[in-house]
Amino acid sequence: MTITVGSMGVRSNRGIELSPAALKLSIIEIGDLPIYNQDGDENPPALWTQFHERIRAVDAVLFVTPEHNRSVPAALKNAIDIGSRPYGKSAWSGKPGAVVSASPSGIGGFGANHHLRQSLVFPNIPAMAQPEAYIGGADKLFDANGKLSNDGTRKFCKDSCSLMPPGSMRTANHN
Repeated sequence: MTITVGSMGVRSNRGIELSPAALKLSIIEIGDLPIYNQDGDENPPALWTQFHERIRAVDAVLFVTPEHNRSVPAALKNAIDIGSRPYGKSAWSGKPGAVVSASPSGIGGFGANHHLRQSLVFPNIPAMAQPEAYIGGADKLFDANGKLSNDGTRKFCKDSCSLMPPGSMRTANHN
């Protein structure tokens, strides 16, 4: 399984420690992907092709996103667009997905979570309906070293990841 992290923040990849030991996770970076432009479909940039290959190599995708103006960060939407193009050749098609949103606010990125779920429909990424994962007060959950310091949130994240479909426990490791 891969984690696609929507935030470009320096400490945004710290959540990989929250997965159960049986679940092998890797992170596919999206920050360097050129902005999607349909003109690139016939002769895509190398980074687009590499991104497609990495998505195709995994069994499932965990999308972790902050909330930007009640939506997802531009880099995450761009990655979804790149992976779903050209039309008919989506690297995402049929891969189970799960969504976790985090925000300093009390509603935990509710708007981003649901907006992202809408964006997963057309690329055919069946998103897990339960558990819904909204992590509020995220700015207070980590210590100075970037490690999760809240045991309740740690347990929730591990329990949520363990509910992914059994076939998604296999992965190609791309760090």
